[in-house]
Order: sequence, then structure tokens, then C-alpha cells
Amino acid sequence: MAKARPYEVTLVFRPDLDETVFTANVDKVKGWMTSAGGTVTQTSVWGRRRLAYPINKLTEGQYVLFLADLPAQALAGLEREFRLSEEVLRFLIVRVEQ
Repeated sequence: MAKARPYEVTLVFRPDLDETVFTANVDKVKGWMTSAGGTVTQTSVWGRRRLAYPINKLTEGQYVLFLADLPAQALAGLEREFRLSEEVLRFLIVRVEQ
């Protein structure tokens, strides 16, 4: 197994998701990370915030920050899942320096 490194994963979900669907999507993302061989160390829900520019005619999004230890091979699969998910407007994966 490859060495897991710390990453910050920031996701912007659609603002029109109700609370149960939003929570289910956050849990689904956690499941994707753990099934890829990683561990989620922290989850911070930032809530609904204004976007810097419209995305798909939406001006707000629901932000969530995950701190996770992930193997490098898992990143491509996670990016694919994020791109295919209709609920995710944008995502950013950044490696945290130790």
C-alpha cells in the first residue's frame, strides 16, 4: 500500500440541496475517500456562501472542507467522482506540507 499523505479537500455543493441530501452527499464523499484507502481526519461544514462568480447560473454554494490522509493513487479516482457528481459545483485538492 502506498504511503498516505495529508490533503485538504474543499468541495462546493449546490445551494438548493436540502439538509438530508446535503448530509448524505457529505457522507458519500467520506465513503469515497475511505474506500480509496484514505482516512478522513476532520470535516468542517462552512455552510452557504456567495460564489466569486456564477457557476451554472448559481451565485451561492455550500462549502465543506475535509482534512484527509490519502494515497496519491486515490486522487485521480476522487477527482473523477467529483466531476461526475451533479451535486458538486467545484472542488479543490491541495497537499498539506508537514
